[in-house]
Amino acid sequence: MGDNLEDLRRERRRAVSQARTVVVKVGSAVLSDARGINTAVMSGLARQMALLQNSTGKICSARRLVLVSSGAVAAGRTVLAAAGQKLDDANLAARQAAAAVGQGQLMRAWDTAFAACGMSTAQILLTRDDLRSRERFLNIRNTIAALLDWNVVPIVNENDTVSVNELKFGDNDCLASLLVNLTGADLFVNLTSAPGVQSADPRIKPDSPVMEYIEDVTALDLKRLCGGKTETGSGGMYSKLLAARRAAQIGVSTLILPGRAPHVLTQSFRPADADGGGTADNAEIRKTDQGTWIRPSEHAIPRRKFWMAYQADPVGAVAVDAGAAKALLRAGGSLLPGGVRSVEGTFQKGALVRILHEGRSIGVGLSNYNATQLRKIMGLKRHEVAAVLGDAHYPEVIHRDNLLLDAAI
Repeated sequence: MGDNLEDLRRERRRAVSQARTVVVKVGSAVLSDARGINTAVMSGLARQMALLQNSTGKICSARRLVLVSSGAVAAGRTVLAAAGQKLDDANLAARQAAAAVGQGQLMRAWDTAFAACGMSTAQILLTRDDLRSRERFLNIRNTIAALLDWNVVPIVNENDTVSVNELKFGDNDCLASLLVNLTGADLFVNLTSAPGVQSADPRIKPDSPVMEYIEDVTALDLKRLCGGKTETGSGGMYSKLLAARRAAQIGVSTLILPGRAPHVLTQSFRPADADGGGTADNAEIRKTDQGTWIRPSEHAIPRRKFWMAYQADPVGAVAVDAGAAKALLRAGGSLLPGGVRSVEGTFQKGALVRILHEGRSIGVGLSNYNATQLRKIMGLKRHEVAAVLGDAHYPEVIHRDNLLLDAAI
């Protein structure tokens, strides 16, 4: 185990120090406190990101950084409180209005923090719809690429005032993982109020140790480890590990770091002992290895499949029998009508649907049939499908090229 641990440490330091395009997500629990957004914390993070982006030599060579920032609702709550308005957190419209008030405050604070480091920023507000449209997806990618070429820091946030589902469930972790794909990033850094990923649910075992490394994030039981989503922040460690699973699928590793730890970013990006050499002492190595590093999958999926699987939430589901599940999971096959046992929901041709087996989600894919057609042909052989729908039909319900197994949703 010792040798394996040292190998993982070297792999982590190499992956982090060599990363050139990095998505950094910072949660509201890091940026805010009871008085609202904490400008001192923001200034500290801006200084570290400026050092990483612009310096060469001892710390690193230049990097391209994309910042995903929560905190608009917290900032708006402070402004409203000063005006004698109390925010009802249970009222979605009130939270959206608070986000509208706070987004300007949040950007002003980031502008000030980065300007002190001689850097410019750009605001980008997105909804899931923006990533669902392939044309808009490409436009956003080109815009961010231009900003990075100009050494401008894109600061991305959910457009909370119009994105009902995203605001309700707190999904900036998801947004950040989608930006990893959109920007072609080779590292995802998630700054949180926790010290890292603990080995047990901290609400049950608060003193459980932090895991330095997670070799296979898909093997984790997230409900047991994290207790599901929390009521505060953006979903707690549960959503952060889901986001890490998405990044791992396209071959990108994730660092989950304590966002308020002094110099956590610059220490984590130090190239010391990346290849096992050097003279760094144990204290410096421990600083470099803060938080939890999540290893990428060995076999990355195509980024087109990633976009297909995560550009929208599934709108229905198909339950499959054991034979179909085996063909999908072990043989890399497509889903045929004969393997479908039931259909849930109402959806159109081309919709993203879940694939269920014995109540467990085994993947998502684009359906070649609408729900009504699928209910007519489920369980049928190919010649029987032709008798029902005529010759102009697809042999597969979901083609393997339009299917992603073990989707992190």
